[in-house]
Amino acid sequence: MISRFTSLVRFTLLLFPLVATVPGQALAAPASAAAALPDLNAPLPIGPQVKVGKLDNGLTYYIQRNRKPEHKLELRLVVKAGSILEDEDQQGLAHFTEHMAFNGSTHFKKHELVSYLQSIGVKFGADLNAYTSFDETVYVLPVPAERPQDLDKAFLVLEDWAHGLTLNPEDIDKERDIVLEELRLGKGAGDRMQKVLMPKIYNGSRYADRLPIGQEAILRNFKPDAIRRFYRDWYRPDLMAVVAVGDVDPAQVEQLVKRHFAGLKNPVPERKRDYAAIPARTGTEALVVTDKESGPASVLIRYPVQPYRERATLAGYREQLVEGLFSGMLNQRLAELAQTASPPFMGASSAPGRLTPRYRSYNAMAALGKNGPTPAIDALVQENERARQFGFGAAELERVKKTLLRTYELAWNERDKTDSAQYAAEYMRHFLEGEAIPGIDAEYRFVNAMVPGITLDEINAYARRTIPADSGKLVIYTGPSGAGAAIPTGDQLLAAVAAAERRDVQKHDEKAVAARLMDQPPKPGSIASETQDARLGLTRLTLSNGVKVILKPTTFRNDQVLMSAARFGGQSLFDERDTFNARYADTIVAAMGLKDFTPVDMRKILAGKAAAVSAGLGTNTDVVAGTAGATDVETMLQMVWLKFAGVRRDEDLYKSFIGKQMELARNRLGQPGALFGDAVLATLYDNNPRAPRALRPEDIARIDLDRAIAIYRERFSSAKDLTFIFVGSFDVAAIKPLLATYLGSLPTPDIPTAYRDLGIRPVKGVVKKVVNSGSEDRSTVSLTFTGPADVTEKEELRLGALTEVMNLRIIDVLREKMGLIYGGGMEGSMTRLPYSHYTVGVTLPTGPQNVGKVVDATFAEIERLRTRGPEQSELDKVKTNWLQSYRKSLQDNGYWLATLQTSLTEGTDPANILRFDKEVAALTADDVKQAAQRYLNTQNYVQVVLNPENPATAKREQAVSQR
Repeated sequence: MISRFTSLVRFTLLLFPLVATVPGQALAAPASAAAALPDLNAPLPIGPQVKVGKLDNGLTYYIQRNRKPEHKLELRLVVKAGSILEDEDQQGLAHFTEHMAFNGSTHFKKHELVSYLQSIGVKFGADLNAYTSFDETVYVLPVPAERPQDLDKAFLVLEDWAHGLTLNPEDIDKERDIVLEELRLGKGAGDRMQKVLMPKIYNGSRYADRLPIGQEAILRNFKPDAIRRFYRDWYRPDLMAVVAVGDVDPAQVEQLVKRHFAGLKNPVPERKRDYAAIPARTGTEALVVTDKESGPASVLIRYPVQPYRERATLAGYREQLVEGLFSGMLNQRLAELAQTASPPFMGASSAPGRLTPRYRSYNAMAALGKNGPTPAIDALVQENERARQFGFGAAELERVKKTLLRTYELAWNERDKTDSAQYAAEYMRHFLEGEAIPGIDAEYRFVNAMVPGITLDEINAYARRTIPADSGKLVIYTGPSGAGAAIPTGDQLLAAVAAAERRDVQKHDEKAVAARLMDQPPKPGSIASETQDARLGLTRLTLSNGVKVILKPTTFRNDQVLMSAARFGGQSLFDERDTFNARYADTIVAAMGLKDFTPVDMRKILAGKAAAVSAGLGTNTDVVAGTAGATDVETMLQMVWLKFAGVRRDEDLYKSFIGKQMELARNRLGQPGALFGDAVLATLYDNNPRAPRALRPEDIARIDLDRAIAIYRERFSSAKDLTFIFVGSFDVAAIKPLLATYLGSLPTPDIPTAYRDLGIRPVKGVVKKVVNSGSEDRSTVSLTFTGPADVTEKEELRLGALTEVMNLRIIDVLREKMGLIYGGGMEGSMTRLPYSHYTVGVTLPTGPQNVGKVVDATFAEIERLRTRGPEQSELDKVKTNWLQSYRKSLQDNGYWLATLQTSLTEGTDPANILRFDKEVAALTADDVKQAAQRYLNTQNYVQVVLNPENPATAKREQAVSQR
């Protein structure tokens, strides 16, 4: 695609999921949707929805009025300058410049900018953010748009970023520690392997030695003049764009752009902005890169890298549609292979892919299972060759066309309900990559006119010319090393590819599947009673079988219906010997399909549909969840009915599923982060076998297919005590007959619908543990506070305010003032199940030499909050952000569904959703102080520290981290 829906469409076609966010409601399409297209050589126009302009100094701007979310403006400053432009003494300084944008400028002293933005509800990291890549740097600034002074100041922020950074030596020196902590955070197996891979991936080009994070020695020692030179050379208006999308007057915003940016000057002389070339690969070679801490093994076959620029014409647009259809069909075939009894891989994909804004290549890749790379390579090469020689079938093409058309239908249906950030991302791509922006009205018209006319012969011709044959290639294996790892050699990889290329392939065997989920609906039940809740806009139904329904029709989205149901029960009802059978029962059943259909059958039957349903066992609840487009509600309800109608037992699919889980669990054993997470939970719950933890290979080996099926049937043979909640774009009168038919006919025999309290409790007192794992010089501190709680909405609010204030301090003190961390923070929760309690967790990655300082600084801030409470300014920042988020959430179907479901599960008043703003306004600093005293009990917490496995380092840090 060439539009903002590029990622959505490609993802849908590649993975073919049972998506929820695909179209349903049949809104009136543009009258000309099926009209004949103009000349395919005609350029794609810029749509009327966006104002695109250019100042005399070369700065480009994009402005669009969009009212979702209300009273909000999404601002972006986009700079066509990244790490690829760094001189030898500047490696890492493009990214460092981005950091310095928050550390002093013409109109904002150090720390003033972040503090000001927090005061108007902009949250650092979650809202306010930035990133640096090879070829660009982007600053993200969402701001409230209700007050003119906030808008003007927001543009002042962008102006300072563009040409007003002070770059003071003392500020630079202060930021070094933070950037070095970010570099440390990125270290590990992935970083080590990447440094070996990059020269080959980028064919020895400049990209290989210009990773944005840079070189540690340069970051520690560069002179201020080096970063000033980068800023002067590349932060200039002819390489910049301002993107402004939101609930604003475009004319007002255009004046702000001109006022703040028209005076910017380009440097004289200008350095030429070149894009690094990637040399062509002519030969074939293999690379094997392993690490004992690596993630799952994988193989990549990268065919020659080629220059690529999108053609901004209707013909180019049509080519992208053809490519998307081709990729969707090929990857569907690979997905089918992954679900065989002894699959060649755990998952795979094959398609053209972009490497940089100006280069791409054809790639085939797979995540490997226990049988290693040879069967995966064989399958990848043969499926590509099968498609190249024999093409695809008419039924395959018809399915992907349906999915593509429905995806665009959704986008068009939701055009007035699309978040401003999505439009902003589209305009960024237009500026950086040349992606055309004709607007969804035009695209919907183009797609409806083009897709039906794309023929099978055309697709198959595309496959023949696109899938490489007899070309040079790079074959890469990555994976874990260590005892028991079967690591191939480069020669073995090349031999596997060569052998696969020599094999004869046969035409794909396309098996016919049913046209629909159900030949006829079940005998319907009836609606026994109906009541209204005018406060919340709810309709409550009781069906003839006792099943209850809550309906909340909304206009928040034009084409989305969400569903949820829960009752007490879940895994808690089963004995310890069934722990893993119960935990995996629902995923095992889902992996085998639905009633009479395999997962592959389901994807085919549901092509072009918008329906997904899951049924599972939580710890203390049984849960059914679903989502659908507005015209696919019946399909979603049929899937619910089939979830209760029986289980499809398939030994082959079970073996495939268990094999993948075993491989993933085995691979976790070498990863420091996974071992650390296990240690935190084990320490917190004193190794209780029923406590939550990640599964190990020996746990998976204990799973029994028939027992897992029996457990699922025990819970989902009956819909007794389930209340189904529906929120979204539906008509109450129209949906009621469907509910009576599918939910009213569900079986409701008597089953237990209460949970068991298994007595799982955290340890008491102060418990400390050190975990030594990992070869990098990095540590992580975990602190967990737990205890009983009187769980009320007000207490949850106080706990939330406590954690938010602490996060402000963690950023301000541990990061900005002390330079001990790059990221991390505190989060808290309360629940009434299976007993009323709270949990507060703190996670802080840092260096081993700083563990003691991090622990001491964190407890110092905790003590300050316990004794003095928060500053009023801190609490005001939290309140302002919450209220802005609340206003947005009130227009979100998911927020309403979650609130209604929680009110049922925990027995609270759902009308509290309407009082949140008043509760926030009433929150005081003393409330937060008392919450800190209750929930941050320094005599009752668990501290777990991850240190490197080097014994000397570990011993030293055990000493300094003791309090």
